[in-house]
Amino acid sequence: MHILSSGPMCSLRRALLLWLVPLFLIVGAASAAFSYWSYNRMVGEFLDEQMMQLGDSIVMQDERVALPPVTTERVHKWGSYIAQVWTPEGRLERASLAGVDVPLGRSPGFQDFMVDGSPWRAYTTPPAKGTGNRVQIVQSGEFRRQLAVERAGAALAPVMILLPLAILILWGVAAKLSREVHNIGRAAAEQDVNDIHELPMTRVPAEVAPLVESFNDLLARLRDAFETKRRFVQDAAHELRTPITAVALQLENVRRDLPPGACLDSFSQLQAGVSRAQRLVDQLLKLLRNDTRAAQEAPVMVDLQAQVHQSIDGLIALADQQGIDLGFVSDGAPLPAPLLRCAAGDLRSLLDNLIENALRYTPQGGVVDVRLAATPRGPVIEVVDTGPGIPQDQLGRVFDRFFRVPGTGPRGSGLGLSIAQSAAQRCGLRVVLRNRDDRSGLIARIEPAAATAGHAPARPLSPAVA
Repeated sequence: MHILSSGPMCSLRRALLLWLVPLFLIVGAASAAFSYWSYNRMVGEFLDEQMMQLGDSIVMQDERVALPPVTTERVHKWGSYIAQVWTPEGRLERASLAGVDVPLGRSPGFQDFMVDGSPWRAYTTPPAKGTGNRVQIVQSGEFRRQLAVERAGAALAPVMILLPLAILILWGVAAKLSREVHNIGRAAAEQDVNDIHELPMTRVPAEVAPLVESFNDLLARLRDAFETKRRFVQDAAHELRTPITAVALQLENVRRDLPPGACLDSFSQLQAGVSRAQRLVDQLLKLLRNDTRAAQEAPVMVDLQAQVHQSIDGLIALADQQGIDLGFVSDGAPLPAPLLRCAAGDLRSLLDNLIENALRYTPQGGVVDVRLAATPRGPVIEVVDTGPGIPQDQLGRVFDRFFRVPGTGPRGSGLGLSIAQSAAQRCGLRVVLRNRDDRSGLIARIEPAAATAGHAPARPLSPAVA
């Protein structure tokens, strides 16, 4: 019987119960059987002794004395004895209760009879001196059986009460141990990549403690590995930032000294490549700052509408520089101030990256609108632009780090949307992208992470911009 390997996953609580509950039931059944057997024997010996004493006393007093009458009710309900006097010829001379056709025993002693389907126990005395009569004492076998059952039941009652109680206690203990294990699993599942810490060892069952200690050692090594990687990327980004900035400045100086029309196309491509390298370094540093802030900044209640306006205000200068109309769009209905519990820096990073991404790919004269609405599933924010959009087969890959849609030129670093999605996940949100239906452009929708793929595709919250 392999209880622990009966499926792809084993349950210690189920295994414990499957082993111990049948064991308790077997012990209870064995106790009941033994108690009945022992009490049946003890009651039988006691009643047999009484029957023998009664029969012998009647013989000693003279079997011709009047026999005390009994009733059928007393015989069956109270176990009263029936006294019979038999002649040497085997004829029933008289009895304390007529109508009970229990035959005379063939020999002195105890014998069992079945009369009309009912069991009877009889004791027959040896023939009396002088008359040769024999006295037979009869008792209901059913009464003897019921008396043994009652005595055994009285003895087993505490066991029968304690047995279910023991099973309930066992269930409760197993459930408590399972709850502790589940708490450990929940604590492990709640680990954040930016804030890895050891699992608490308090109230950990001794049997699970070695596993938790080993897991904590693994978490410590994993935290050290992440910290080493973070420091490496941070150091590399800082080391690259200064020389790339110097190269950009030198290229700008060289551009001023170039005669008109001299290799301007190649030079512009070189400048664009250097600018992309600068943005890549800036995005790497921003990514590191976000990770560090996520580990240090405590979640607070953030006013989404106020945060949207702050992000728009921070990027309005970039929009004006590129000739893009950036603004907040409302359908005119009064909008309650939706609140979200998250790190304010994460929400700001999420909005800034999505709006900045829309500005980067929207051509001059285009429009970028930011919309906010409260829905039954929670607050929803949309950033809608009039850029070229994203090919349908590339929408699932744009959140990968360093992925850039082919043909978009050197404008992006491939990190903006990845940073936005990471920040959204830390806020309990997700970013969903879809192309506009009315014209070219992209809709970046921020919605609660609980929204599933089974919902209808995200639609604009208000009429599309021109």
